Amino acid sequence: MAYQPEAELERKLHKQLVDLGYKAVKIADYNALLANLKQQLNAFNEHKLNGQPLTDIEFNRILTLIEGKSIYDSAKILRDKLLIEREDGSQLYVELMNTKDWCKNLFQVTTQTTVKGTYINRYDVTILINGLPLVQIELKRRGLDFKEAFNQIQRYRRHTFHGLYRFLQIFVVSNGVDTKYFSNSDYDIQFGFTFFWTDEANELITNLQDFSSAFLKPCHLAKMISRYMVINDTDKALMVMRPYQVYAVEALVQRATETNNNGFIWHTTGSGKTLTSFKAGQILADEESIKKVFFLVDRQDLDTQTISEFNKFQKGAVDRTDKTEILIEQIQNPMKRFIVTTIQKMNNAVKNQRYAQIMEPYKQEHVVFIVDECHRSQFGDMRKEIDHHFKNAQYFGFTGTPRFVENKSQDGRTTADLFEKCLHHYLIKDAIRDGNVLGFSVEYIRTFNARINEDDKTKVQAIDTDEVWHDERRLNLVADHILNNHVRRSNSKGYCAMFAVDSIPTLIKYYDILKSKNHNLKIAGIYSYGQNEESVGTVEHSREALDRMITDYNKMYDTDYSTETWERYFSDVSKKVKNAQIDILLVVKMFLTGFDSKPLNTLYVDKNMVYHDLLQAYSRTNRVEKPTKPYGNIVCYRNLKSNTDEAIKLFSRTDNVDTVLMGSYEEYLKAFREAVKKLREIAVIPEEVDALEREEEKRQFIIAFKNVTKLLQRLQSFSDFKFDEKELTISQQSYEDYKSKYFKLYEDFKRSEVPRESILHDIDFELELMHTDRINVSYILSLIANLNTKDEKEREKEIRFIKQELDHASDPKLRLKIELIKGFLDKVAPTLSPNESVMDAYNRYEEEMSEKELTEFAQQVEIEDTILREQVTTYEYSNLIEKGTIMDSLSGTFLKKNKAIKAITTFIREFTEKYSA
Repeated sequence: MAYQPEAELERKLHKQLVDLGYKAVKIADYNALLANLKQQLNAFNEHKLNGQPLTDIEFNRILTLIEGKSIYDSAKILRDKLLIEREDGSQLYVELMNTKDWCKNLFQVTTQTTVKGTYINRYDVTILINGLPLVQIELKRRGLDFKEAFNQIQRYRRHTFHGLYRFLQIFVVSNGVDTKYFSNSDYDIQFGFTFFWTDEANELITNLQDFSSAFLKPCHLAKMISRYMVINDTDKALMVMRPYQVYAVEALVQRATETNNNGFIWHTTGSGKTLTSFKAGQILADEESIKKVFFLVDRQDLDTQTISEFNKFQKGAVDRTDKTEILIEQIQNPMKRFIVTTIQKMNNAVKNQRYAQIMEPYKQEHVVFIVDECHRSQFGDMRKEIDHHFKNAQYFGFTGTPRFVENKSQDGRTTADLFEKCLHHYLIKDAIRDGNVLGFSVEYIRTFNARINEDDKTKVQAIDTDEVWHDERRLNLVADHILNNHVRRSNSKGYCAMFAVDSIPTLIKYYDILKSKNHNLKIAGIYSYGQNEESVGTVEHSREALDRMITDYNKMYDTDYSTETWERYFSDVSKKVKNAQIDILLVVKMFLTGFDSKPLNTLYVDKNMVYHDLLQAYSRTNRVEKPTKPYGNIVCYRNLKSNTDEAIKLFSRTDNVDTVLMGSYEEYLKAFREAVKKLREIAVIPEEVDALEREEEKRQFIIAFKNVTKLLQRLQSFSDFKFDEKELTISQQSYEDYKSKYFKLYEDFKRSEVPRESILHDIDFELELMHTDRINVSYILSLIANLNTKDEKEREKEIRFIKQELDHASDPKLRLKIELIKGFLDKVAPTLSPNESVMDAYNRYEEEMSEKELTEFAQQVEIEDTILREQVTTYEYSNLIEKGTIMDSLSGTFLKKNKAIKAITTFIREFTEKYSA
């Protein structure tokens, strides 16, 4: 009966899909899938076949062209036409999908198709378009984490999604209550790239029935696949757009094709505006009524990152040169309907008389300008020239931080003054709720004591002079504070930081101070110097100081940059920040807008910022990465609290900043003490956890301890944090003891024969939460991979270090592997030759050990080797142990068999954990 709710969910979904217009079809296995595809292709291409359906030979020619390709290649084939030779020698173009008129495809739905690959799998619900499986839906019963369905799809992708299943475009996972969708890929898919669907106002649609009505309607689904999926040619990957991106493009296209008006899209920083704007441009370029679509980018934003982003969506889309002639060539090319260029080049094209004859015809043509980061003042100045030339142009802007009356541009205009109406918005609070970006933890550090109220801006301004803010003593205090806390903030240097200061002279001072102190951090600085800047009264020109910094950088990274090769230096700094290879990067304005780096988790601030500048800078830290990065850290060495609150309110359309900002240390401390109190109501001391007998009691302990840990994690991000027993009401030793009991409960739960109805199945044991330390399987294997095979003494030293790290490990997966890894380090590692791959050797050793362990255990319990292997395989991929099969294969008395089954069950679970971790 435990499986009935899932079957009921499947039955209801199937009925709903049929009611929505899908034709029910029974596809029992892969052969039935092929037979159905032939039938559907004949029906879909009927107008081309002249009454002569595809023969078996012709169908096999099609299969040769489409079957078993990569997911990336299959996606391209799906959107193309296939040329085959018919048996009579004539040529035939076969179409797989109508990507222009979405409703004119053939829609089917099937359930429980059984496919044999590496293992046998049975799929829940498959949606077929023109006979090809394009959407796979996996369900879990209510009460289970729908992430299990995601994991199941990952398993299918490895083992049986071959052949025609390479055409799968979109996956849907649901437990009835929560439903998400995501795109297929040739690479690993992260759960963070699964999305909820929403309505136009960004309200979540999570229920499966509501999701199906909104998302799975045949025409809408075909439209999502045809129009709102992107084939990334750079990474050879598929991407599916998020709901707010789809709604924005729809609104923009409608505005451009049905009116003569302008508009702008307000999507918060980090939400993928580049993809949204680029997709809108591509769609408009296909409209016959529009002559050209120009995507305008400010030259200073056209860095390596932006170029690579554009080229993902369309190879060679961006011309990096400053030559207006190339833009003119593109304009003259009738096939080039979508052009990415800079505002500066377009301004030159319309002003320069050399190009007047070419540009003249466009004065009356319907052209569309899409402007990235449209609040830039440079565009406001150049807009007049461009606007004056193109009489019938429409302008559409994209911004994460619009200009309102409160933060209007220098010339007094708002974003609406330039672009009229906001067509769609997706605010920072929406993005944080959806997990598309992180919230912020902001600390305000007082750096001097003055008898004034820092909240009184008039008085603060009165002391805002070099005398206070730039005093060497203050700068040293700030530098010490950063150095003392950075390793903890960066999670043992797994993440990196930027330090934003108010001027180039301040940056130089801070750089020299940080360099003079004792630390092992890699610190760099970057800014653009003025060729003819004022240098009276200064010891060195800012270019000379930058050259000094670059010289240090060259020594640190074995590079050869200088201010003569500034652009190469800029590009390398950008790359290293994205890979967390620079610990702290000092900046003034550079990198504070438009720069994305997932490992960047901290921003130190010693400058005054307001509104869009402030939020843009903070948003460098809030890119989603993994559980060890729960938010972006902001450390302010000036009192920017009111500025921060005002900026968050302005760009969240709310009076409440709680959804974006973390609480204060005091707030979390209070909540932590309360959580400890609740934990002790269940078990006063850690030892009392062992006395918990009822499942409900264990469940309460798990929830209570998880809450304590979650709040502890928050507290640890603050500079004020110390594990002080008096303040926290719990000692560090007690906390660790409770954690050990948590682990024991978790491992007991894994190994016990708990019935499926157990309430502990509803609990998500969040082990990741306990392990923000870096000593895990991945970390140890990376150390092994980098063992020095050329220097014996160095290798011995590294092996000793790895063993020490293993002794400190608390990660449960790693604990299972400790003896295995130590065996490799003792027996194999010392014998490796200089050119031998360490990981290949380790993998061979692990395989040998697993074979040996499995064979020896089979002999020990007197079970056939092949049966034990089969049961391990079954458990690994379905989490089931077939006790009846095991019992039938054993010999001896019932008591002997029963004892053996318990031992075999434990072995299978531990063996799978050990060798699949």
